[in-house]
Amino acid sequence: MKLIAESGSTKTDWRMIASDGQISQCKTIGLNPYYQDLTSITVELTQNLLPHVRETVSSVFYYGTGVTHEEKAAVVRQAILAVFPSAQVVEAHSDMLAAARALCGHESGVACILGTGSNSCFYDGASITFQVPPLGFWLGDEGSGGHLGKSLILSYLHKEMPEDLRTKFEKRFGQIDRLTIIENGYQKPFPNRYFASFSKFLFDNRQHPFAYQLVKTSFELFFEKYLLKYPDVQQYKVHFTGSVAFYYSDILRRVAAEKNCTIGLIMESPIAGLTLFHQL
Repeated sequence: MKLIAESGSTKTDWRMIASDGQISQCKTIGLNPYYQDLTSITVELTQNLLPHVRETVSSVFYYGTGVTHEEKAAVVRQAILAVFPSAQVVEAHSDMLAAARALCGHESGVACILGTGSNSCFYDGASITFQVPPLGFWLGDEGSGGHLGKSLILSYLHKEMPEDLRTKFEKRFGQIDRLTIIENGYQKPFPNRYFASFSKFLFDNRQHPFAYQLVKTSFELFFEKYLLKYPDVQQYKVHFTGSVAFYYSDILRRVAAEKNCTIGLIMESPIAGLTLFHQL
């Protein structure tokens, strides 16, 4: 049996490919070797993944946040081997490679993540060969849910939001003051998640010219600061995964057309593409 995992901040999607080709699935909590040690990851896999596995595991392909270098990848691999000692192949890779393999398969192209955060890379059909490095929530993440929410909050605090939209905003969230934003932005963990929670308001009001333009501007920044810096980007398909890319695909496609870029696939999650990649 093959196990394939795609892990984000809150949940991990698992696909299990049995020896007869049947595919089953389950979920565990999100795993991140930056915040969880070997023991806690092993316990989670033992309690919430192992009961779903009905055959001897021969290989495991894990992709997730926090797998940024070999030391963190090793923590994940050791936990997997502790639970599935029969596995002859255990790989742990970044969420960016997950996106590239799910979106591009074995072909060259540009793969992008637009979810709570944003990221991108050029993939040659086998590996990531070029990347304009992301700078995280405070210095970058253009095009992401975090960036959309932050831009919306700034327009509210700076009194740039049109009055009709402001009325809807306060009806939904109440009046939000500067101190609340500073506390959530600088003192509490995961400020990107906090700000990303406001992006749903933009989606619900995307027909409003102000909301539409705010989303469009964020996507334009993503193209200008990242994608247009990839060599010959117009010669390749640009693929996307993530909830923001998926739900705002109409605006994303318009921006891409204006930048002379060709959109390929847009997936809400990479797990289906990863399953197909490892089936072949």
